[in-house]
Amino acid sequence: MLIRHAQAADAPVDADRPLTERGARRAAAIGAWLARAELVPDRVVVSPARRAEETWEQARSAMPAAAPPVVDGRIHDNTVEALLAVVRDSPEDVHTVAVVGHNPSVGELAGTLDGGRGDLADGFPTGGVAVFLLPTPFAAVDRGTATLDAFAVPGD
Repeated sequence: MLIRHAQAADAPVDADRPLTERGARRAAAIGAWLARAELVPDRVVVSPARRAEETWEQARSAMPAAAPPVVDGRIHDNTVEALLAVVRDSPEDVHTVAVVGHNPSVGELAGTLDGGRGDLADGFPTGGVAVFLLPTPFAAVDRGTATLDAFAVPGD
């Protein structure tokens, strides 16, 4: 699954931007939505940006069984190739991986994973979650190899 961080405030340094109050509520709603849908990831890879880490921290509070996050600087590189590399590096025993990152890479990857068949025409807003089904191992994930199963912006 791909998760775009929730709404963030301004800060002098981009990586230091915290969640707004609204963003914190949205992030908690992400966790509640994932728990209700029984989509608790066993691997979570998060950008080192404060807003991404705070998004997962809030979301995880609704999912006690969720994996602790792995912080990976490649996500903050904000490229589709970097995100694909993060997913491909998931261990073989992982069943569900969540990547918590940023636009434009999260939105671009979401739009291309299923070869454009999914309906993400309205973009990928902050706090959005895209869930994909993969018929291949994570190591083989590429553009057009997944099917969009669900998309939500919990808390709306």
